[in-house]
Amino acid sequence: MSPKSRDPGSTPDGASANVTVQNSPEFAALRKALRRFVFPVTVAFLAWYALYVLLSAYARGFMAYKLVGHINVGLVFGVLQFVSTFLIAWAYSRYADKHLDPKAEAIKRHMDGEDAKEDKA
Repeated sequence: MSPKSRDPGSTPDGASANVTVQNSPEFAALRKALRRFVFPVTVAFLAWYALYVLLSAYARGFMAYKLVGHINVGLVFGVLQFVSTFLIAWAYSRYADKHLDPKAEAIKRHMDGEDAKEDKA
């Protein structure tokens, strides 16, 4: 079995390699980059959702205010919850493409031993 076809996590040697990678500065940088996006966006979205729920519960007059025909503020806020979810998914995809995927690919190449091959060439 070639080293490329072997699953790094399937053997005790692979498990120690995984622990080594998890303790590496490159993996720490990847985790930090992920947290840099996930934590603030999660807090912002939960605050936005809590605002929607609180306004629905305690500001019924404001949420019932008609904007156009039968469309009121509450309906617009509800639809904006869905819109914000899709915007967050889109923003995360762009962030991951730019900041996370290159770091993850570098770690993968290192684990597969491809970076050592490139150094010799």
